Amino acid sequence: MAILLKDCFCLMTATDAPPRRGWDLLIKENRVARIAPDIAFTPGDGDRVIDCSTHVVVPGFVNTHHHFYQTLTRNLPAVQNAKLFDWLVYLYEVWKNIDEEAVYVSSLLAMGELLKTGCTTSTDHHYLYPRRVTGDIMALQFEAAEKLGMRFSPTRGSMSLSKKDGGLPPDSVVQTDEEILEDSERVIARFHDPSELSMRKIVLAPCSPFSVTEALMKQTAALARKHGVRLHTHLAETSDEDDFCVKMYGRRPLNLMEDTGFIGDDVFYAHGIFFNDGELRRLKETGTHIAHCPSSNMRLGSGICRVAEMLPMGINVGLAVDGSASNDTSDMLGEMRQALLLQRVRYGSDAVTAMDVYRMATVNGARILNFEKVGELREGWAADIAVFNVAGLEYAGALSDPLAALLFAGYDHGTDYTLVNGRVVVNEGRLVGIDEHDLARRGNAVSKRIIEG
Repeated sequence: MAILLKDCFCLMTATDAPPRRGWDLLIKENRVARIAPDIAFTPGDGDRVIDCSTHVVVPGFVNTHHHFYQTLTRNLPAVQNAKLFDWLVYLYEVWKNIDEEAVYVSSLLAMGELLKTGCTTSTDHHYLYPRRVTGDIMALQFEAAEKLGMRFSPTRGSMSLSKKDGGLPPDSVVQTDEEILEDSERVIARFHDPSELSMRKIVLAPCSPFSVTEALMKQTAALARKHGVRLHTHLAETSDEDDFCVKMYGRRPLNLMEDTGFIGDDVFYAHGIFFNDGELRRLKETGTHIAHCPSSNMRLGSGICRVAEMLPMGINVGLAVDGSASNDTSDMLGEMRQALLLQRVRYGSDAVTAMDVYRMATVNGARILNFEKVGELREGWAADIAVFNVAGLEYAGALSDPLAALLFAGYDHGTDYTLVNGRVVVNEGRLVGIDEHDLARRGNAVSKRIIEG
């Protein structure tokens, strides 16, 4: 099968290449086959030509941190104004009611919203394992990803410290270190595909320094390196976390990570707001990555990540929408706008550029999740593409720089087309192969059931 994106109004192949005006992009099977003006193409059976003369065409975005299950608990009044620890304590009592249906439906909701806003590759940090759930949580998530067509690298998250151990969650959603390690090895064996253009990868991800044992952090790092998979956790998100780690472990969060081997070029941390200068140097020296979550950080009042300082140092920073209960959306293009603006609040109007944000949201994210030939549109690379129509009134007057227009202007962050691995998964603004209205109704019903307990 072949697809020709014809006469692109503006085509970005990579953040270090000039945008192309009026060029075509030809897809064959799951790869970009050719990028050039006026590509000769005679469509055969099953082939397609998409007129992109009013469209900005960019590499599909990569989301480096999320909690899909939280789509079911967005905007709860009791925690609309809470900071992180208070927010968690309240919501754990709701999240303990999650079951197999909730996992599947929330995964469809989150990935559907991501795809519709230009994201083609995502991870998910699922660390809740309620005792009532007997099904295979990761299998359910991969089933949802396959149905929608998303390139997916979920984490096998974990929590082993409940309230009785000095942690925050109830006993019913945590597991023993042994249970966690055994299942982590199982999901790697079953699901992880390290091949080029893989649609499935696995990450191991203890939830945070305040929700697992120090021993589990060490053992998880060793297990991940045994199998060549990435490592992930929340780190340095709030000042409360700093205080907790100093009190419980006698060390700051990054010191704890170093002592457990949970640092290096195969590790990415979500948030990273409260690193001091010396810790930033350690991130650079070790090649450790950061998943920046601007909307969540603003929503919870956590602080502003030092992205404008990290990027010039060579620290690889990706972008993430974070959980839909601390962001309340899974809007990837909207997250890019937030990233652009938030840095300017702290560092000034030239803190980061539109192209810095595109780089974080594409190739930097692909590097974090260890996907080859993803994040740029080059011949032979993955045909993961977001196509935005800029002919509407919301972009009128903004088209002197069409790429930046997607971030600075507009109010509808939806794509006309999203393609993943050469397949159209959003067609004329609608998800392919799923009824969005039915999904929304089902999501609301499951949400109501979980919230009411």
